[in-house]
Amino acid sequence: MPSLVTENPAAPSELAAAHFTKRLSLETDCWDVHETLKSGAQDFILLDVRGPAAFARGHLPGALNLPHGKITERRMVDWPDGTLFVVYCAGPHCNGADRAALRLARIGRPVKLMIGGITGWIDEGFALECET
Repeated sequence: MPSLVTENPAAPSELAAAHFTKRLSLETDCWDVHETLKSGAQDFILLDVRGPAAFARGHLPGALNLPHGKITERRMVDWPDGTLFVVYCAGPHCNGADRAALRLARIGRPVKLMIGGITGWIDEGFALECET
């Protein structure tokens, strides 16, 4: 009798590779963002899509605050076409980053969601910046 893990066979390698490639084209994680920020080789705009009060209490270093409901084509003209945006919100219990990513994608902007959000960032032991 197969276990709960093996009762559904693993996908063929080609299908698994396509699946995980697609996921990585849509998502990044806290560690990769942190390492990129630390290296000084940031090639994306980091958007905290929570409200201003939450942003002021603590956000990722260098993040810009742009609540997901304020992402519009007109607002995004400040950045050249092709600019990659990495969006995050409070964490896995919040869909603000998904909403932001959807808005950006609908206006033709490249976007990745940072999985884990603030919760994941803190879980990794990384520091937040606070507004003073």
